[in-house]
Amino acid sequence: MLALTFSAGVVDAIGFLGLDRVFTANMTGNIVILGMGLAQADGLPVLGPALALAGFLAGATVAGRVQRQNPAGWTVQSSAIFTSVATLLAITATWLLIAPGYDEIGAATITGSLGIAMGLQAATARQLAVKDVTTVVVTSTITGLAADSSLGNRRGAPHARRRIAAVLFMLAGAATGALLLQLHLGVGLAAAALLTAAVTIIGEVERRRSIPPKGAP
Repeated sequence: MLALTFSAGVVDAIGFLGLDRVFTANMTGNIVILGMGLAQADGLPVLGPALALAGFLAGATVAGRVQRQNPAGWTVQSSAIFTSVATLLAITATWLLIAPGYDEIGAATITGSLGIAMGLQAATARQLAVKDVTTVVVTSTITGLAADSSLGNRRGAPHARRRIAAVLFMLAGAATGALLLQLHLGVGLAAAALLTAAVTIIGEVERRRSIPPKGAP
């Protein structure tokens, strides 16, 4: 989940810097941008954030529907959904790397597809229920880190390292996405696709290992 948090940081950096200030994973920031855009503040976009939000909602809805009867934890459906996320990212990256450029319709398609991918990822991460690691946002993680610290209510010892790691992985992902954007818009998305695919393979292997052999008590 920390690896997927890193990946989401990469995707958001590319969306914000390369797709006209649009977040496709962090919907809190995206809604704020959308609100300011609707108020016509500083030339902020409206269509891009709206499409990202719509795509995110669609992806999260589909993932929730697919996993509605699953218990918490990694399942076959988790692997299938994360495979879909990696595929969407890979297709988008390939298109950007091959195509000479894109127009407004192309930008809208890219934004929507990335929103769908991040919605699928966020809903599946929620089903996996790894505390303090949502993979797409760290606001609640930072809140818990501060509130449960030694200066707060002093309850943070069991989760402080995980919370700090989530914040650092998101930070590192955003920095990496910004650096890869200097090479090409599609390079960062390709890296995110490969990372998501690797996480999916590892998760599926571990799931299969956890299945007791036939005839075991």
